[in-house]
Amino acid sequence: KKHQFLLKKLAFILINLLKKNLGLISLKSVRNDLTSKFGLTKLMIDKSVISTLDNGFVFPLYIYPEITSNKDIFQTNERKPNLDEKIVAQFAEKIGLKFTPERGDAMHRVFTTQPDVTTFAPIDILDYIYAVLHSPTYRETYKEFLKIDFPRVPYPKNPETFWQLVKLGGVLRGLHLMESPTLENYITQYPENGNNVVGKIKYENGNVYINDTQYFKNVSESAWNFYIGGYQPAQKWLKDRKDRALQFEDILHYQKIIVALTETEKIMAEINEIQIE
Repeated sequence: KKHQFLLKKLAFILINLLKKNLGLISLKSVRNDLTSKFGLTKLMIDKSVISTLDNGFVFPLYIYPEITSNKDIFQTNERKPNLDEKIVAQFAEKIGLKFTPERGDAMHRVFTTQPDVTTFAPIDILDYIYAVLHSPTYRETYKEFLKIDFPRVPYPKNPETFWQLVKLGGVLRGLHLMESPTLENYITQYPENGNNVVGKIKYENGNVYINDTQYFKNVSESAWNFYIGGYQPAQKWLKDRKDRALQFEDILHYQKIIVALTETEKIMAEINEIQIE
């Protein structure tokens, strides 16, 4: 029975995270004061993706039909929103809009066009939730509850607040999935030539040194210390590559990480200006 359970669990992952999908990541409980216990994924994840202390759970936005043969694994079958119909109905009542199960290219919608405000879709609910979870006020208000259970998210107050948070949540989604065009607007430099091998890492006067002579210039202290989940990405990414030579793509990627962290801090401040409840 245990093996059957594990096989069913693996099949669920294969069905829903190897196809086009998004997953909200959350910890149920934490063994420290962590309140930033959330993330997003388009792929399968390690259980320690948010924290080394506690297991991460993935909640897929869509559910695909069960696999009946090996050839079904990578086929695109009709999917359905992984949402409680009663909750969707409450959203519809609060914002006075009709629910639609699909919504085209969400990244294009967030960055280049205005949303279709006559309907709302699963991606809009996800973006709304993601914005709420990144509100510093929300995290502070519910920090004791967030230590012991999955987060509870309030319904939107009105359509205006809903769409404000949807937009900001969508921007965060693009940043955290490394899909946002904003990531190309580098704010740091990598001015010195060398072997690019990550050695002794240190932060000093706005520079992140990867060895004695090479560094990333103009990295803010807040970006260097910024937490996403239980990790400080600007530090952990380099530590994970100690004694390795960074390739050109790695150098660009790290600079994108700094943009993502800097922009996340700005968006969180914007979210905090919105009265959620």
